[in-house]
Amino acid sequence: MFRISQYMRELAHAEKTGHYPEAVHARRGSGGAPGPVVIWNLIRRCNLTCKHCYALSADHDYEGELSTSEVFGVMDDLKDYRVPVLILSGGEPLMRPDIFEIAERAKAMKFYTGLSTNGTLIDEAMADRVAATGFDYVGISLDGLRETHDHFRRLEGAFERSLAAVRHLHARSVKVGLRFTMTAMNAHDLPALLDLMRAEQVDKFYFSHLNYAGRGNIHRGKDAQFQATRNALDMLFERAWQAALEGREEDYVTGNNDADGPYLSQWVRARMPQWEAPLRERLVAWGGNSSGVNVANIDNLGSVHPDTMWWHHDLGNVRQRPFSAIWSDTSEPLMAGLKAHPRPVGGRCAQCHYFDLCGGNTRVRAQQLTGDAWAEDPGCYLRDDEIGLAAGSDASRVAVTPFRNARQTIRIVAGETHV
Repeated sequence: MFRISQYMRELAHAEKTGHYPEAVHARRGSGGAPGPVVIWNLIRRCNLTCKHCYALSADHDYEGELSTSEVFGVMDDLKDYRVPVLILSGGEPLMRPDIFEIAERAKAMKFYTGLSTNGTLIDEAMADRVAATGFDYVGISLDGLRETHDHFRRLEGAFERSLAAVRHLHARSVKVGLRFTMTAMNAHDLPALLDLMRAEQVDKFYFSHLNYAGRGNIHRGKDAQFQATRNALDMLFERAWQAALEGREEDYVTGNNDADGPYLSQWVRARMPQWEAPLRERLVAWGGNSSGVNVANIDNLGSVHPDTMWWHHDLGNVRQRPFSAIWSDTSEPLMAGLKAHPRPVGGRCAQCHYFDLCGGNTRVRAQQLTGDAWAEDPGCYLRDDEIGLAAGSDASRVAVTPFRNARQTIRIVAGETHV
């Protein structure tokens, strides 16, 4: 996750005081560094069949999902491994009968506990339960205004139900965020959705770049083009900057494209060049892509993945080995590469002078398009001349081609990928 507002507040402080603020370092206990944020798809069933769903969910039961007692056992291991955050997701997590029992235990164990939901099931009674459980944060997906959102979610009335959920939760003082995944089919609604966020006094706006997983991979041919992506980031940067200057308690964050860090560095260079160097230090410390390092995923069957977009690559299953053992195992080739510093990436990513900021960006896009997890990320929207390469050489880049329903067997060994 790229925390735009955090950096904008630091820049606003620097502009006001003439000094860039000192970095705030989290306290680390004697047990060493904390474990990763865990996004946990507790259930695959969903009442919607969204066009960009990475889990390919549908409204029916899926066999073999973890039982309540199995979930509790995994939670004990996660706590011992110093995992700080659990994001309870799906499918639609509110369709899991024991979701509140799981969430209440997570809160009792002092995990920061989030809920990722489409919001359509949150009426006033459900909002009461969510509020009583004490979730630290609830993220609700909106893909645009009414017509666009209902089209994406394949359900007439989905927008009104999700917006009602935002209002129900806000009335109960639950911290709520909107999640928006941009493609060429909904980019036009971003300005209005940002206005809606402010009108509804929503706490956070999460802008997700399309990642090529599940239905998002099938629809990758409709991914937003690079200029549309840049326009969207310009809009988010300006909105977050003005919010920081005005002291608004709004958070703007992005995900699934770590070129956002270098792009912010360029934005600052053009407007406040005196702060580019200290900002770059912050961005290097951030380090870019966190897959396999600071963010992890457990799916509904207990399989562990480097993040939610890697469901086609299992690292192990918590029924056979503890999560802590799976996550620490660098004999697994993909994990060895993801945890390597620097990562063994190739192409333009390896030559980019922002490599220490973004870490080579999102590996799953490269793997889905080329079969090579270490190829350049085709979703990077920066031009070659902006990243230190010869101007005009972009023509040789990996192109985003439409999905073809052809099965491939992909084997990753020692930094190499074999198809």
